[in-house]
Amino acid sequence: MDDLERIAALRRMKGLALVLLFAAAALYVVARANEAASTTWGYVRAFAEAAMVGALADWFAVTALFRHPLGIPIPHTAIIQNRKDQIGRSLGEFVETNFMSSDVIGERLATAGGGRRLGEWLSDPGHAARAARAAGDVIHGVIEVIDDTQVQEGIERIIENRIRSTPVAPLLATTIDLAIEGGHHQRLLDAILSGLQGFLDDNRLTFRERLEQESPWWVPGAIDDRIFAKIYDSLSRFLVDVGREPAHEVRRSIETRVASFADRLRNDQGMLAKSEQFKEELLAHPDMQAWMSSLWKDAKRGVMDAASRPDSELNQRITTSLRNLGERLCTDVELQAKVDRWVAQALGYVIDNYRSEVTTLIESTIARWDGDVTARKMELQVGRDLQFIRINGTIVGGLAGIAIHTISEVLLK
Repeated sequence: MDDLERIAALRRMKGLALVLLFAAAALYVVARANEAASTTWGYVRAFAEAAMVGALADWFAVTALFRHPLGIPIPHTAIIQNRKDQIGRSLGEFVETNFMSSDVIGERLATAGGGRRLGEWLSDPGHAARAARAAGDVIHGVIEVIDDTQVQEGIERIIENRIRSTPVAPLLATTIDLAIEGGHHQRLLDAILSGLQGFLDDNRLTFRERLEQESPWWVPGAIDDRIFAKIYDSLSRFLVDVGREPAHEVRRSIETRVASFADRLRNDQGMLAKSEQFKEELLAHPDMQAWMSSLWKDAKRGVMDAASRPDSELNQRITTSLRNLGERLCTDVELQAKVDRWVAQALGYVIDNYRSEVTTLIESTIARWDGDVTARKMELQVGRDLQFIRINGTIVGGLAGIAIHTISEVLLK
């Protein structure tokens, strides 16, 4: 029921109680006028008289809860107006004692089947998408309000500490060992040889001109051509031979030197010191500092954009994950029990540590209300049912009047 419906119902019940009071008054007048004619009217008069008394007494009692009867400031009336703060405190303590209990909540959750219901809800694609959008809104809101400076400084410290705590030389040596073990150095050498061959081909004329410039003036050009062709062809064949033969001595020599360099990286204190010095120079370089400073801004921009778009990969992945979780919850009894247990533990922790906040909330909320407003709010909630007290008082009072009149007649006769 909304307030308008409650007001209408309250007025109807007040009208009914008032009609009964007027009816009792009218009946009293009629009985009083005809009492001498018949003893029966004496009983009627006694009924009406006691009914009026009961109706007025109960009207006073009900009205005194919410306001001063007839506006007269009689002591101990307008109870709710005058004692709303104490009522708010008592109501808060009642709720805290009887409802905010981990045992009560746990008992209710044990029979609610929250894990299974959550699974049924999330397994629906529409519900999973709605939950994903809500999660995206939460992510967007959290990232938007956090302190960028603190996060950025934290990221920079993490990166710097991680880099400083990782020795460069042994790491590079391990990388070289893995490259040799997997044959990656041979593929790198093949690429280098191919690049050298292309470099020679692209710059053949340049090398020929340089030989002509370096050659004595008295050497004929034909001889320079033959010398250049011999050197160029020999170098080209050498590169081709090294590239074609996996077991070529040059390859073995390079592999040996690379392996030796890896050993030096591990054991040579000079190499270790130089690598650490290079690492510190790298961390202090302005470009490195600028890159670390841009990490959080770029990540924040990307996450906020993804969280705000329903068609983003982030939201799609969240939706898929939630739907898969829902499907598991529908069939996995053990997972359902875990979810129910987690929820019960979380609520139990909140209740055990913060249930006094409920009392404070109720008490402070009612304390802020105006006394008249509080009385009207409560009268709208329970006033209709309280009118039955007036109605019952009218009827019960009338019956009590008949009983007293009967006893009087019997005793007097």
